[in-house]
Amino acid sequence: MIKKNFLAVVSLGMLLGLPSKALVFAQEKIKTEKKPNIIFILTDDQRWDALGYVGNKLAYTPEMDKLAKTGTFFHNTIATTPICAASRASLISGLYERTHRYSFQSDEIKQEFMNTAYPKVLKEAGYRTALFGKFGVKYKNLESLYDVYDDYDRKASFHDRRGYYYKTIGKDTVHLTRYTGQQALDFIDKASKDEPFCLQLSFSAPHAHDSAKEQYFWDKEQDFVLKNTQVPAAKYSDNKYYDVLPQIVKDGYNRLRWTWRYDTPEKYQHSVKGYYRMIAGVDMEITKIRKQLKKKGLDKNTIIIVMGDNGYFLGERQIAGKWLMYDNSLKVPLIIYDPRVKEHKEVQSMALNVDIPATILDYAGVKKPATWAGKSLAPLVENKNAAALRDTILVEHLWEFKNIPPSEGVRTNEWKYFRYVNDKSIEELYNLKQDPDEVNNLVKDTKYQSVLDKLRAKCDALIEEHKDPTTGVPSALKTVVTNNALQPEFSWVLPQGAISQKSYQILVASSKVNLEKNIGDMWNSEEVMKSNTSGVQYGATNLKAGVTYYWKLRIWDKYHRTGEYTEMNQFKL
Repeated sequence: MIKKNFLAVVSLGMLLGLPSKALVFAQEKIKTEKKPNIIFILTDDQRWDALGYVGNKLAYTPEMDKLAKTGTFFHNTIATTPICAASRASLISGLYERTHRYSFQSDEIKQEFMNTAYPKVLKEAGYRTALFGKFGVKYKNLESLYDVYDDYDRKASFHDRRGYYYKTIGKDTVHLTRYTGQQALDFIDKASKDEPFCLQLSFSAPHAHDSAKEQYFWDKEQDFVLKNTQVPAAKYSDNKYYDVLPQIVKDGYNRLRWTWRYDTPEKYQHSVKGYYRMIAGVDMEITKIRKQLKKKGLDKNTIIIVMGDNGYFLGERQIAGKWLMYDNSLKVPLIIYDPRVKEHKEVQSMALNVDIPATILDYAGVKKPATWAGKSLAPLVENKNAAALRDTILVEHLWEFKNIPPSEGVRTNEWKYFRYVNDKSIEELYNLKQDPDEVNNLVKDTKYQSVLDKLRAKCDALIEEHKDPTTGVPSALKTVVTNNALQPEFSWVLPQGAISQKSYQILVASSKVNLEKNIGDMWNSEEVMKSNTSGVQYGATNLKAGVTYYWKLRIWDKYHRTGEYTEMNQFKL
């Protein structure tokens, strides 16, 4: 921002014919212009419509609503990967999951991506950086990112309210939301007006405490929220909306966690009220934070960004959780409040989680790394006529976990297309303009074949654009027929460089079509935790002599990041 101001001054000065001394003076004045403080508030599992501002009568969020009314509200903000670990890795690195490949199965995020993490870049540019709450990414060198930090989350070892109640302020054991809020107040109280800061607050709320029967725990101060209210039934909760879901979704955690939270009227009322009460708790902390900023005289120069890490199902389609490519789990709230911008704005064009790092650096006057996928949202805040940043985005959830089917797709303002990675024959297509709730799957409607073809191709193109070559794709695939002719052995060569194989997966199919769709109908080895690249024996007894079969594989690297599949190979016995 400071650089932009300087260029504007120089251009104007040249037009007016100002002497060089005047331009030098203007340059020095711009250099000393006070950089803004930035507070980035991240909630856990807050879906886009869990705000009073958008007309949700269940939400008690007066402070978030004030920020939205006086700042900029983004109506179509997408968490490109709807799960906390990968989404937070994107928020730190400015990269799609397709690039950083970080998930719950990863041993640690790759150092290469942390070298350009936004807190590190800010810290090196003279900002005082801080984190309080859930970092959510395995990384051992947080001191390289933050001057001050305290990384914590719900305590899973406690299977009751203690999951949220184990931190203390003085002698009092308090809810994690209150604890994080107090850390923010203490940090602001000690902040110097002469040193700009970037404070990242990562609240664990309103995430359910999965290991507890009650699931949701809130402070008694929020008991009044929805106290005398009967929460309406979830939209599209009739059996017919569940019945059309793919079987791989029905068999997974989305359905299981629905039984934890919503499968009886009592559970549903408790869980939904608990969800909104926990959001109200975060909102109350934001109120205190804003009062503290004003008390310290920092409110006029502190930008506040409020966002959710991913969306959430509250019983729609008789499922729970996130992870899937429906907007319930992709869309999140995003508010950017810049006290220096006096005009309120509503932005309809798509914004992404990967845009947040670029936005923060733009406000700090720091150039973003060339490797980042995200773009600054600041122009949309400052100019209501600013052009949309993009027309099509990649959405994906790549964690290879049997209880949550990985998926990938693309979204435009009008269309959504996605497919399931382990069976690409399962596809869905929605017209978001006519069907914003995504209940009418058009994938088999021949009238939309050209739309489907274009979106499939765009999905493939964006995957190719953002994939990380360092995950490694093996080559020189070979099939060796042994003495047992119907039990061939497979081998491959790892790519050159610092690629190492932690595990592998082989698919063998009866047709090219099946293998292109990642359907190993003859044999799917699933993930094998071995590093050998030869002598891997076929693991079934269903092959026939004289028949051609097709196979491919992928590997997991030393960070346990899933790689892309190889090209197809074939053999005949």
